[in-house]
Amino acid sequence: MNESPTPGPRPPLAYKNEEFLKGPDSRPLRLLSEYIEPLSHFRKQRIRDTVVFFGSARIREDGPLGAYYKDARTLAAMVTAWAKTFRERTYRFVVCSGGGPGIMEAANRGAMDAHGKTIGLNIGLPFEQFPNPYITNELNFEFHYFFMRKFWFAYLAKALVVFPGGFGTMDEMFEILTLAQTKKLAKKITIVLYGSSFWKEIVNFEALVKYGTIAAADLDLFHFADTPEDAMEILRDSLTENAEVSEPEVPAISPSAKPDETTIAGT
Repeated sequence: MNESPTPGPRPPLAYKNEEFLKGPDSRPLRLLSEYIEPLSHFRKQRIRDTVVFFGSARIREDGPLGAYYKDARTLAAMVTAWAKTFRERTYRFVVCSGGGPGIMEAANRGAMDAHGKTIGLNIGLPFEQFPNPYITNELNFEFHYFFMRKFWFAYLAKALVVFPGGFGTMDEMFEILTLAQTKKLAKKITIVLYGSSFWKEIVNFEALVKYGTIAAADLDLFHFADTPEDAMEILRDSLTENAEVSEPEVPAISPSAKPDETTIAGT
C-alpha cells in the first residue's frame, strides 16, 4: 500500500513574509503603510489639526542660538495651553515637529510643559535625527520616505512656525510656501517665520519680487515674528478665525468626508 506523501512546509502568509515585504516589489505597500499607520493613530487619538514647528536640529538650549530654543519651547507651551480652549471631542492645533533634537525637541517639550498631546514625525537619517523624549508615545512616528513625512506635515497643518534652520528647514518651508502660493492646499495656512533678522539675511525675499520671480502679493503668504508673544498673537488671530470653519472632526478619506476640506488638492 502506497503511503501518502508527506506535506511540504507551509509557506508564510504574504503579509508575514518579511523577505517579500522588504523587497522592491513591496515598495507600494510600504508607501501605503506610511499613510495608513499614522492615519490610524490620528483617528484613535482624535487629532483634528496641527501647528507645525520647523527649525534646526543643531540648535541647543545652551548653545549660541539657545534663545531660539527657549522661544520655541515657550511658544509651543502657549499654543498648547490656548488650544485647550477648543477642546471638545477632538484635539485642535496640536503642536507637531519633525521629532528630532534642537528646535523640534523644544517644540515638543513646550507642548509637554503645558500637559498637551504633541506629535513627532521622525525620519530615519544616518546622523542627527533621533526621537526626542518629549513626544506623546502614541504620536511618535518613524518615516522612511521623506515625501510621506512631508505629506503628514501638510495634511493636518493649520499653521507653520519656522525657526532658523538649514537645508532641511528651508526645504520644508519652501515646499509649504509653494503649496500655498499655487493654491494646492485646500485650506488656509498661517506661516510665521520666527527671527526676522535671520530670515531677512538668509533669504532676500524683496529681491525675488524685484527680479519678478515671485509676485509682490506672495510676501503676504507669511509673517515675521521676533517674540513668542508676537507669534502667538498672529497664530491666535488667524486660527480663531479658521476654527469656525466646518470640517470633519478627524481628517480622513472616506465616503462621508468631502475631499476638498482637509486634503492637499490633487491627492
